[in-house]
This record gives sequence, C-alpha cells and structure tokens, in this order.
Amino acid sequence: MATRTDAPTRREQILREAARLFAERGFHGVGVDEIGAAVGISGPGLYRHFAGKDAMLAELLVGISGQLLTGARRRVADAGDAAPEAILDSLIEGHIDFALDDRPLITLHDRELDRLPGGDRKLVRRLQRQYVELWVEVVRRLYPALAEPAARATVHAVFGLLNSTPHLGRPGRTATAELLHRMARGAFAAAAG
Repeated sequence: MATRTDAPTRREQILREAARLFAERGFHGVGVDEIGAAVGISGPGLYRHFAGKDAMLAELLVGISGQLLTGARRRVADAGDAAPEAILDSLIEGHIDFALDDRPLITLHDRELDRLPGGDRKLVRRLQRQYVELWVEVVRRLYPALAEPAARATVHAVFGLLNSTPHLGRPGRTATAELLHRMARGAFAAAAG
C-alpha cells in the first residue's frame, strides 16, 4: 500500500482496485469481473490470487490494521530515547500518511468491517486495540497528568479527525498534512489542559 516504493505485485494491484471499487460502490455493489477488469485480468483469473471477494475484504482490513500497528511499533523503536513529543509527532505523521494515501481503506473499514467473518473481525479489533494502546502509552509519557481513560478517548478522537480525510475532497497534500498534524497536537494539548 502506501509504504511501498517499488512496483506493486499483481496481488497488491488487485487489492488496491478492490479497495477503491468497494469504497466507491460498496462490497456487494462490485463483482469479481469488475475488479479483474480494473487490473487487466478476467474475473475468474482473480481466483488464482484470492478465494473470493470475502478473502479480499479480509486481507484489506486485517492488512491495514496490521500495517498501522507494525509501522507505529517501528516508529517508536526507531525513536529510541527521543523525547515523547518527537515520538508522538512521528506517530501522527505515520497515521496522516495512511489517512491521505489510503482513503479508500478508511471508507471500506467504516462501511464493511461488520461483513468480515467473526475471526477476522476480532483480529482487526485486536490489532486496533494494540495500536491505540501504543499511542496511549506515548501520549501519557508526554502528558503524565492525563488519566489513562482520557488519553485513550483523546487518541480515538484524534483518529476520528485524521480519518476524516475521505470527506476532504482533494486539497493539497502538504498543506492538509500540516493542518491535520497541528489539529492532532492541539487535541492532545487541550486534553492535557
């Protein structure tokens, strides 16, 4: 997805187009023939890569939750002994990159998470909880007087702010990223009061 710089594999192309189409028309509004056509293969050719649309949806939603968590863990580890403020800035930047570069996945998550089979849905929720708790830990290091429930609520509120990008149209990326960053930092500072 957004973190790759080399050419995407056929599987990644399929997932990218499936995410776009599912976000535009809903999971049930898209057939495998349309997904295949979007990447230049027949609909039945998709079955060489995926068991079906359900498998694509699961891989998309589990995958992005895992990528966010892995990326956040890497940012925290790479920061080493950096100040908590710098670590929080890095986490915010990573989430902004996702929110601006993978907008269809945000829409897809909002609309289709409940369509995942129970095990996949539980996995997504578990990965998301771990991601939130990583942020809570960093926020509380920066603002130690902020109670854990308030820190958690603020993290969720900031995610809501950052994940609003599908509703922003197509403003300039740099200016939008800077605005979102300032607003996220402002929300944490306001919560710490």
